[in-house]
Amino acid sequence: MAPKIKSVYVCNQCGCESPKWYGCCPDCGEWNTMEEAIRTPADEKKAGIARKSVVAERIDEISANDEIRFKTGMGELDRVLGGGIVKGSLVLLSGDPGIGKSTILLQICEFLGKNLQILYVSGEESSRQIKLRANRLGVKTENLYIMSQTDTEAIIEYIKSAKPDLVIVDSIQTMAISEISSSPGSVTQVRESTNLFMHCAKGLGIPTIIVGHVNKDGNIAGPKVLEHIVDCVLYFEGERHLSYRILRAVKNRYGSTNEIGVFEMLDKGLVEVPNPSLMLISGKPKNTAGTCIACVMEGSRPILAEVQGLVAVSGYGNARRTATGFDYNRMSMLLAVLEKRAGFIFSNCDAYINVVGGLKLDEPATDLSVALALISSLKDVPIRDDTIAIGEIGLGGELRTVSYCEQRIKEADRLGFKRCIIPKHNLKNISDGFKGDIEIVGAADVGEAFRASV
Repeated sequence: MAPKIKSVYVCNQCGCESPKWYGCCPDCGEWNTMEEAIRTPADEKKAGIARKSVVAERIDEISANDEIRFKTGMGELDRVLGGGIVKGSLVLLSGDPGIGKSTILLQICEFLGKNLQILYVSGEESSRQIKLRANRLGVKTENLYIMSQTDTEAIIEYIKSAKPDLVIVDSIQTMAISEISSSPGSVTQVRESTNLFMHCAKGLGIPTIIVGHVNKDGNIAGPKVLEHIVDCVLYFEGERHLSYRILRAVKNRYGSTNEIGVFEMLDKGLVEVPNPSLMLISGKPKNTAGTCIACVMEGSRPILAEVQGLVAVSGYGNARRTATGFDYNRMSMLLAVLEKRAGFIFSNCDAYINVVGGLKLDEPATDLSVALALISSLKDVPIRDDTIAIGEIGLGGELRTVSYCEQRIKEADRLGFKRCIIPKHNLKNISDGFKGDIEIVGAADVGEAFRASV
């Protein structure tokens, strides 16, 4: 008896399913996002694995020594992945168009191809186009196999017969299952295709990397459940007109989600930036008002970044506030604290904050550097070039303690800074055996920190 065909309506923004059509999605509230999809019961063949008897193992009898990680040849990528690509894992790589997703995947094929057989499946480019790009990037390995195909089931069958060591799918939005009536890129197609690749990766132990597009809001296009299916979600960040790229893990079942990797886009592809602090503060102007060096912790790595502030008398009724790389609401709060508690008047001035290099400062420990950059521009008094500021600012204008203070100071000392301003309460947490050429100054409030920085 043929399986019963069922028609459902799926929201292309959040993946909400409904038996009838709605003009407004009942879950996320978006309008005109409900699309019709034909649903048939999934069988064992579609799942890609045979049904087995269910057993349970005691946790102390399970061995974790046979975990295999494939090094990619890029230390920055291995850091974000948690040490390399885990055998049988499903990794989702996402980012804006042209950010470098396909480039970095093709580049790691040169290193991995020395010992592994790699299948590169492209639904967007022909085999000849990929060959031309591989020649430009210097990828010449003989163990790289190219397939230009969009039929998910045909790809799965080939993977089961060829059994490559690594599979790359570029991109998941171009994959389609013939039994599903909706067009490629729809919520149903993306979700079901990802499910097939997941079952294949787990059943055969083949690590699979899939590329996902993002929508205008910067989120992965397709249902949110797509991020729950995969083992690791990586985001490529960066401005297209800038050469630097930041790779960040927002989900990782095999490692930390706090690590980042920094790359630079050159003519011959992406190049690792092993010392991002030096890169981000290079070119800092000397003796210029409105600049200050901040330190943000990205996982276990302290990274220094240049914060630029510009304050100018407003020519209109309402003062403008703009922040790039820093939270706008946090900036507004800091301006209010500086005016109310420290006596610096910003109400009749436009204020702008910019973090150089495309880095985003989302840690409270960067409050002090942002505040000092704004005060420096307001007073037209430069911050000392050899000074770095670390501290969280409370609503009373006081400086609160920050975590990993000693690691931040060591990074500043390594890069040649001579003075570090920190909250006074953090002084007692500095170990007695700390040795460095940097002067550590404790400040109780913003005003005291500014006087110590000029």
